[in-house]
Amino acid sequence: MSNSDRVVLALGGAGTVGSGVVKALLDKGFKVAVISRDSSRLEKLRSFVSSNNKNNLTTIVGNVGTEEGAEQAKEALLTEVGKVTDIVSSLGFSWWQGGPPHTQTLKDLQWVMETLLLSTFVSWKAFFPLVKDNSDSTYTFITGGAGEKLLMPGTGFLTVGAASTLAFCQVLREEYPEVPCKLNQLKINTGVGTPERMAPGYLNHLDLGEAVTSLVERRDTSHTVFTINCPADLKTVILEGNL
Repeated sequence: MSNSDRVVLALGGAGTVGSGVVKALLDKGFKVAVISRDSSRLEKLRSFVSSNNKNNLTTIVGNVGTEEGAEQAKEALLTEVGKVTDIVSSLGFSWWQGGPPHTQTLKDLQWVMETLLLSTFVSWKAFFPLVKDNSDSTYTFITGGAGEKLLMPGTGFLTVGAASTLAFCQVLREEYPEVPCKLNQLKINTGVGTPERMAPGYLNHLDLGEAVTSLVERRDTSHTVFTINCPADLKTVILEGNL
């Protein structure tokens, strides 16, 4: 199957991480679909990608954070594109530094969990059936590494949410050991930014997008976690297909 015959659903594709992935996929000839609650972010995404590729980008206003919303978005998606061959999930890539847990409310914790874990679960439940039985398909998670250590004081709830998402991805690998679809994860242990908003050690979201696209394009690994600690680790992901 050529890239032009493949349709990638980029969950979280209107965010910083997702936009880099969407652009790289389009530049490689994939068709890409993005769902977001915010129509202005979808318009910003359309203006960001190369003009030559806009016809291969489908944008849908919808909410994949609730079961009802995800099912409605799935119906709209299939009406627009007909099929999905690959999924990249970068949902909930949010920063939270609200303070020590004893100063927070239950509502704060619920928001973090909804952003980092529950949206990942709900979208998986809705869209995984579209690709799970196809050995030519891929489902790639992009997660943060904050769950393995407290990044700095005041980020405790972020750590709880990120750790839950990491645990969920591990559960999927163990619950579906022989699923035909290629199931992989990129665990990002550093910041991700756009070229104009970089910091020392950060990943350029365009470089991250290139690495994710390389993994989706190759379809030669499954049930693998690629740990990204620095920009050089992205090159390893890209080059593994040529070794």
